[in-house]
Amino acid sequence: MIRELPPAELVRWRADDDRQPPVVVDVREPWELERCSLPGVVHVPMRELPGRLDELPRDRDVVVVCHHGVRSRQVAHYLVRLGYMAVWNLTGGMAAWADQVDPAMPRY
Repeated sequence: MIRELPPAELVRWRADDDRQPPVVVDVREPWELERCSLPGVVHVPMRELPGRLDELPRDRDVVVVCHHGVRSRQVAHYLVRLGYMAVWNLTGGMAAWADQVDPAMPRY
């Protein structure tokens, strides 16, 4: 089972100086990132992931992000099957982030 991480919890985690921040992987398409994105993410579109796994550390927590949390959940399952141990799905994706954390964020 994939662990779900609510947007507000990701905010707290990234702000916690006592905890190593997760690697946030955005699996949306480039045009989606042009509309809205989080700072400091690793952008790997879902379709490119198999060829770019070397960009994702296995020794860190990984939070996967997409628009609504569906693609990111699929990617999280994929990563776990490949042996990644600390994988999280951002619950509700960027849409939930805009609703719960940053209401000024553009929606699409």
